[in-house]
Amino acid sequence: MPSRSQYALMSAKDKNIVLLVCFSSAVAFFDFLIYLYIADVVAANFFPVSVNPTITKIQGLGLFAIGYLARPIGGLIFGRYGDIKGRKPVLLISMLVTVISLAAMAMLPTYAQWGLVAPALFIILRLIQGIAFGLYVPLAWVFVAEHVPRQYSSVACSYVTASFYVGVLFSNAFFLWLTNSMTPDQLADYGWRLPFLTGAILSLVPLLAWRWIDESPFFVEMKKSKPDNYIAKPFRLLFKHCKHSIFIGMVLTIILSSITTVIVLLLPDLIELRFALDSDLFGFSHSLGIVFMVLGCIFYGLISNQQNFGKVLAIGSTLLIIQMLLFFYHLQASGDYILIMYSLLGFSAGIVGMVPAILVRLFPTNVRLTGMAFCYNMAYGIVGVLVPFGLGYATLYVSFSPALYIAFVGFIGIIMGIYFYNLPEFKKIDEVI
Repeated sequence: MPSRSQYALMSAKDKNIVLLVCFSSAVAFFDFLIYLYIADVVAANFFPVSVNPTITKIQGLGLFAIGYLARPIGGLIFGRYGDIKGRKPVLLISMLVTVISLAAMAMLPTYAQWGLVAPALFIILRLIQGIAFGLYVPLAWVFVAEHVPRQYSSVACSYVTASFYVGVLFSNAFFLWLTNSMTPDQLADYGWRLPFLTGAILSLVPLLAWRWIDESPFFVEMKKSKPDNYIAKPFRLLFKHCKHSIFIGMVLTIILSSITTVIVLLLPDLIELRFALDSDLFGFSHSLGIVFMVLGCIFYGLISNQQNFGKVLAIGSTLLIIQMLLFFYHLQASGDYILIMYSLLGFSAGIVGMVPAILVRLFPTNVRLTGMAFCYNMAYGIVGVLVPFGLGYATLYVSFSPALYIAFVGFIGIIMGIYFYNLPEFKKIDEVI
């Protein structure tokens, strides 16, 4: 790290920055998942009334998918800006855009009040929020990795990744409270506005500590080393010198996004298509699995580093494949030990916690945010749009489809682990091209 030994201990300021980013990350995931929980209610308020509930459901999920499609735009445009102007101003922009878009959604008139103008405005705001989220996730990893001493970059990134799943847990608890405390009529009338308002307020909290946040030391050092007449061209440099890193980053992001999308978001709905389980017990099991996934993220972040990344990734991917197959065999047999099996599956899926630290190391400082934003959002956009529909259709015919897909992803993880194990040396995190 510039001006500090890579073996230095984390200072109080380092810890505060990690804590702030983790809080913001949990809130950001809650903000993005709002549509997934109340898709039907939002669609009913912003689209013409349909007698077919399936059409209403598709409209709501369409609003959720729009956010995925908007993410690459935000990642590319603002990622480039972050490599030119700095990480701190871009972080401020993403937070402000999120607060404003959520507050505006909470106050929007419905279709019954404004007609087609209402859904048009809602879709525009959803696109804007997706753009901000597409920038925020890779920026959060870059921000903490460039602030803490290098020996803590892996665990710091794993904390940020774990905080995303804390946001999922908060979402589960919040919407459980919301649906239990309101009647369907109250939820349809005004209750649907509360999640957006809550997200806006929580997103505003980190801005109160803005004056105590410093620019990334890596970016400051890079700016000092460049001549005054230097013209930054992140896109040109990225696609000219980092093609190999882009490919590796895309593959690693597909692993991360697939595990998150399937195990965290889709698995309950996919299992209900083919297996009959007690809904209350299964809902608790899913939340417990996410708790253990948070612990797994931190565990893998603690044990992985630049030297053993490949070995840990290969072993962790193997364990994930085994546990995912055992989980579905258990469901097919009886499902009596669903709590234990879900906990083990969640902990095994925590392997995603070690991936962001290596993504940060793949790209030099002056194209790091652009490269990570491109890889993350392009891969996540593909997975987020195609996998839910593809797996949903496949599961209707083959009950083990989710397990087979995760096994395929785990096999890719094993290959990548072997590749990194035989790679002589990673690029230095402070390298500039």
